Amino acid sequence: MTTEARYDIVAVGNAIVDVIAQADDAFLEEEQLSKGSMTLIDAERARQLYRDMGVAREISGGSGSNTLAGASTLGRQCALIAQVADDQLGEVFTHDIRATGIDFDVPPLGKEPPTARCLILVTPDAQRTMNTFLGASQFLPPAAVDADLIASGAILYLEGYLWDAEEPKAAMALAIDIARKNDRKVAFTLSDGFCIERHRDDFTRLIKDGMIDILFANEAEIKSLCETEDFDAAVAQTAAQVETLVVTRSEKGAIAVQNTETYAVGAEPVAKIVDTTGAGDLFAAGFLSGYIEERSMEDCLTIGAIAAAEVISHYGARPETDLRELVKQRLG
Repeated sequence: MTTEARYDIVAVGNAIVDVIAQADDAFLEEEQLSKGSMTLIDAERARQLYRDMGVAREISGGSGSNTLAGASTLGRQCALIAQVADDQLGEVFTHDIRATGIDFDVPPLGKEPPTARCLILVTPDAQRTMNTFLGASQFLPPAAVDADLIASGAILYLEGYLWDAEEPKAAMALAIDIARKNDRKVAFTLSDGFCIERHRDDFTRLIKDGMIDILFANEAEIKSLCETEDFDAAVAQTAAQVETLVVTRSEKGAIAVQNTETYAVGAEPVAKIVDTTGAGDLFAAGFLSGYIEERSMEDCLTIGAIAAAEVISHYGARPETDLRELVKQRLG
C-alpha cells in the first residue's frame, strides 16, 4: 500500500552556495575557462579564483535546491536531502533553504571538507561560466536518504551533477529504489553537457532500465546524450524510453513528449536577460508544479517558461518575484 504523499517534491541534490561576479571575456581567457561551461575545481583553485574574481554576491544555489526554491514559491510542499559542512556557508545555505519553506534536516558534516561553493562568472552577454568546488556535498551518504521521506514525496527529483562522487551516487540509487517501490514518480535532470560526457553510460542505463519517469534536458544535452547533432532524432530516441521528456531550447521555447504526443511552447518575453544561472532549474520547478496540479502539458511548459524568464531577469538562481502571481496573470 502506497503511503499518502505528504510532499509534492523531494529532491536529492548538491548543497552549494553560489558566489556570483561579473567578468569579461578577457578574464575567462586569462583563467583558461570555457565560457558557458561548468568545471569541477579543487579547494586550491577555488581559493585562487575567489581571490581574483571581482566583487561577488553570495546566494544559496545548487541545481536541485534551486528547483525546490522555485516550486516552493509556486506553492508546492518540498523537502531536500543534501550535505553541508558545519561552517559559515553551511549556515547560509541551511538558513536560505529553510526560509524558502523547504524542509531540510540532514545534519552537517564537520568543518572539513567545507560546504560546496560555485564560483560563477557572468559575462556581458549573460552567459554564466561555473566553477564548482563540491566540498561536503560530494560526501552525502546513503544513510542520509530517509526512506519514509522519499516514500512521502509524490515526485523524487534528482540532479545529474550529483553523479560525480561515489557516495551521493549510491544515495541517489537508493532513493530511486525506494521511490519505485512506493510507486512514486522519478524525475531526473541531465544538468550539463560535460556531466553527460562523464556519465553517459550510467545515465543511458538509468533511462533504458525504466528508472526515470520525467527527464529534463536542454537542446545541447539531449544531443550529447544520444551522441548526435540531429535534435529530432535525439528527442525521438529518448522519448521512446521515458514517460515524459522535457527539453528546453532557450529562445526557441521548450517541448515535451508524452505518450508519443509532442507539445511545444515559445519562450516567455524578457525585457533584459541579466544572468542565465538557474534557468533550467526554474523551468523544471514550473513544469513540475503544473504536473503536480495535473495541468495540461502546454500549461506545464508555460509555467516552466514563466519561472525561467523570471530568474534570468536578475542575478542569482532563486526567484525574486511572486511566481504564483505571474502564472495567474498569464494563465488565470
